Amino acid sequence: MTVDLSIEPVLGALNYIAIAFFAATGALAAARKNQTIVTFVFLGLVVGMGGGTVRDIMIDAPLFWIHSNALPIIAILASILVWFVPANWWRENMIDWFDAVGLAAYSVYGAAKALEFGVNPAPAVLIGCIAAVAGGILRDIIVGETALVMGENIYISAAFLASASFVILTIAGVPLSLAGLIGAIVGLGLRGAAIHFNLRLPPYKGS
Repeated sequence: MTVDLSIEPVLGALNYIAIAFFAATGALAAARKNQTIVTFVFLGLVVGMGGGTVRDIMIDAPLFWIHSNALPIIAILASILVWFVPANWWRENMIDWFDAVGLAAYSVYGAAKALEFGVNPAPAVLIGCIAAVAGGILRDIIVGETALVMGENIYISAAFLASASFVILTIAGVPLSLAGLIGAIVGLGLRGAAIHFNLRLPPYKGS
């Protein structure tokens, strides 16, 4: 099963949204460390492009940002915007919410691009998850924070729900744009509920 992302405006928009919101989380992480605007932009680019880079390496696709001016510019502009917004405008957990939007959007787009390159549905779901969490892992490693994928956070589960919903709906014959929109909404809904209600999975207790 293959898809053609070039004719799907919703899936293309999810890619732009993911890059912008993930880049903003990189810049917000730099803000927490009182870094310079250069660090804001650097982290924004690493986080905004990191997940997609890992995805394209996995599916043996050309790196998505190599031949695009628009995508790096989106990441740079999102990072600069964070720099100019006063710190007291950001809620304490805003980085979590921005990350949730990027996570949901990238989960779907990552799975869709995997399908486009001929990956089977089950591994496509996995690739969507990995693409969605990779940028955040890079961000947290660079700034010395515990990665969101660690602990009891409902995080990878939300990425899985988004990408799996999209792939299942696509197999069922739902139009790609609608399947992408539904997948992103359910993934964001789960992650958003986890943030708002502090929902957590039970940790391993040992023997």
